[in-house]
Amino acid sequence: MPIATVNPATGETERTFAPLGADEVEERLARAAATFDHYRTTSFADRAGLLHRAARLLDEEADTVARTITTEMGKPLAAARAEAGKCAKAMRWYADHAEGLLADEYPADDDVRDSGASRTFVRYRPVGVVLAVMPWNFPLWQVVRFAAPALMAGNVGLLKHASNVPQTALYLGDLFRRAGFDEGCFQTLLIGSGAVEGVLRDPRVAAATLTGSEGAGRAVASVAGDEIKKTVLELGGSDPFVVMPSADVDAAARTAVTARVQNAGQSCIAAKRFIVHTGVYDAFLERFSARMAALTVGDPMAEDTDVGPLSSAQGRTDLEELVEDAVRRGAVTHCGGQRPKGLDPSLSEGFFYEPTVLSGITPGMRIHHEETFGPVATVYRVADLDEAVSVANDTPFGLSSNVWTRDDGDVERFVRDLQAGGVFFNGMTASHPAFPFGGVKRSGYGRELSGHGIKEFCNATTVWFRA
Repeated sequence: MPIATVNPATGETERTFAPLGADEVEERLARAAATFDHYRTTSFADRAGLLHRAARLLDEEADTVARTITTEMGKPLAAARAEAGKCAKAMRWYADHAEGLLADEYPADDDVRDSGASRTFVRYRPVGVVLAVMPWNFPLWQVVRFAAPALMAGNVGLLKHASNVPQTALYLGDLFRRAGFDEGCFQTLLIGSGAVEGVLRDPRVAAATLTGSEGAGRAVASVAGDEIKKTVLELGGSDPFVVMPSADVDAAARTAVTARVQNAGQSCIAAKRFIVHTGVYDAFLERFSARMAALTVGDPMAEDTDVGPLSSAQGRTDLEELVEDAVRRGAVTHCGGQRPKGLDPSLSEGFFYEPTVLSGITPGMRIHHEETFGPVATVYRVADLDEAVSVANDTPFGLSSNVWTRDDGDVERFVRDLQAGGVFFNGMTASHPAFPFGGVKRSGYGRELSGHGIKEFCNATTVWFRA
């Protein structure tokens, strides 16, 4: 895949970039290792000051970088601005909280005495150079939620970003440099996917984090496993959105639209499978379908656009094949199901797809088991709570989940039995720097964000003194 900005709204290639050569990659690896040797000894206060400056710069430049994001991967401009703001917030959160999150831990006095020690504590130390392999769908946020905690812990980062967002990738490297971080603290590697293995196997790279497809996760994890290096993986999702009889159906239907079409549905944590109790199924389906059909699809630079293009022609083709397979096998289309008509002629070559609602889904359809990375929702009718849990868990993924209910018994059952890294009640899944984020099953392992995330790439060191 070429390293290029291809505007998904027009299909036009706007800029291309030559990948780094072997000597240039080596230069960056050497710089990262040398920088870590001294950066790891800096104080939390010094790191926090740098990260606060990066946050201020990002706030000041939010509109400019948002336009770059929209041009490269197609999300509506308002959403791109919001992503920049969320990143600045996360930088500030880690700048303010990292020292407390990584404070020395002291075992109970009885355990210290029992060990034969006079005193002991646990100290969290950085592991070194961390390689981040990141996706295009949230091209700022996915990177910052790794970079902010990693830098505050004293690690340094190498970014291999998706090949269709090279300008955003270069902006991130420049942002941290202009904030005052040494150049080796955070460097962008413009390389193709085939060059990742060589970087990951380099002994100067201590660990890796990846957000992306299941296939990419397997590839990185297998290499890292062979090299005995730590990895954190956040992969795909096919999140359930369960609506029970006690729910506020109108609020659920309204939220369901946003949960499904945020980023044109190209989000691992977007709700994708809508599992609705038969008592409220008809009302939910009618309201949900009507709202999906009313969304404005068009130019992502326009302020009134709800749904922009998919990021690539291949992504749209993959989505079309899933829908066509489902319809051929008996699924019912309530809205959408095709490329939109009547767009401005300048957008005729863009990668647009209508918001779509399908029902009558059966296990024989591909869409029942595969992730739909686009604005397509599947709606299931279930008879009771047991069936709701069963359908929700009938997926190889387990990233997050949403449940709408006012019944305390329902709450306890879903918290106990849903196979997911998060359960969000009466709202849609969201990420926040204070809460751990990650999944189970084929959605990956490890956690990002919160104290759990910052400790993933730390060496928990036991310090023991003889009595």
